[in-house]
Amino acid sequence: MTDPQTTLTTDSAALAGELFAPGVGAQAGPPTTPASDTGTAGAGAGAHSHGGPAPTGSPAERFSSDDPEDFPVVTGREESWRFTPMKRVRPLLEGAASDARLELQTDLPDGVELSTVGADDAILQGLPKPVDRLAALTRVNAGGATVVRVPAEAQLDRPVTLSLRGTGSDEVVWGQTVIEVGRFAKATVVLDHSGSAKYAGSVTVLVGDGAHVELISVQEWAPGTAHGGQYDAVVGRDATFRQVVVTLGGDMVRLVSNVEYAGPGGTAELSGVYFADETQHQEHRLWVDHATPNCVSNVVYKGALQGEAAHTVWVGDVRIRPAATGTETYELNRNLVLTDGARADSVPNLEIETGEIVSAGHASATGRFDDEQLFYLCSRGIDAETARRLVVRGFFADVVQKIAVPELADRLMGTIEQRLGALPGLEAQDVDEHATELQPA
Repeated sequence: MTDPQTTLTTDSAALAGELFAPGVGAQAGPPTTPASDTGTAGAGAGAHSHGGPAPTGSPAERFSSDDPEDFPVVTGREESWRFTPMKRVRPLLEGAASDARLELQTDLPDGVELSTVGADDAILQGLPKPVDRLAALTRVNAGGATVVRVPAEAQLDRPVTLSLRGTGSDEVVWGQTVIEVGRFAKATVVLDHSGSAKYAGSVTVLVGDGAHVELISVQEWAPGTAHGGQYDAVVGRDATFRQVVVTLGGDMVRLVSNVEYAGPGGTAELSGVYFADETQHQEHRLWVDHATPNCVSNVVYKGALQGEAAHTVWVGDVRIRPAATGTETYELNRNLVLTDGARADSVPNLEIETGEIVSAGHASATGRFDDEQLFYLCSRGIDAETARRLVVRGFFADVVQKIAVPELADRLMGTIEQRLGALPGLEAQDVDEHATELQPA
């Protein structure tokens, strides 16, 4: 592991032609106004909406801007903030400028460049815009960005690793990271967060045409940490983007992940694992904007909760615009409540504005241990405590196995095992599962 002290030069203007085909993806990110020929929920042939109303009539339409003052001051009564504990997130929303930074260590394969750019750099002007006040404050206060560049057609021999550690400063740390992957390159990038901090960060991944990118973001913060962030991915023509988010630590973590397609044929797979202990708040919001034909998205997030006042939130928004014919999409969220006093909120939203799609659907379920699984294991001579651990391990296994770095996957599963060791009073509990499901169209 090395600590980068030398700033490398990145030719941002030349990079645009290296990432995407000419004229493709001129505007990335959620729209500032409704797209042309875009109806509101329930309007027009083939329109479908699942979820609550919004001012535009669409649950998935969102305003975006670089200017924090374009967003109202957050009170906690807004739809996008109503689950977030205001007392914990308030230090971030106050927006005080700061020179505090996270400690950064890197492991860069040959050919990968790391640089820092100022706030006026051309590459930052073309990024997806912030979708809430906190993200806009981050854009303004970060004062630039760390840029990771993977050249076109590169085949990396190991993951790009950025280890970000909080030093316990009382000041808010503002940070931006941009990951640029050239055409037909293949790369895995790990963002490993630890330590203690008040951190507001943004991450943007530009996936060039035909490229294959895996982003693994780990939040293994120390107690007392508050982390709010916006993750954006712009997926090029026939490119594949896979993101795995693992949230295990911190007092309050709120991450907003957005996907935009810069050309047809793109694939996005968003996976997540979260485990909330007593009093922890973990919130994951996702937006997948299908505005381009023949693209695929698949979302799978799984969470477990234990202890008094443990709280998790998952909100998944998928929008299929009129031009996005041939779309294939599905989103799934499942939550396992291990003890009384924990709460999981799960809100899937799907809006379809064209009938010319391959399939679309979503499912959400929250419940306790499956008594039939426990009974089966115990009937084979396995004690109840071990049986419950096996059930939880199996619950997370399919997502954790998607992590392309075996040693990291083993480490995270070990952390989950340790957390299960702190589980108080695992008496048998009845299954109480509530599910909403929309079958593929």
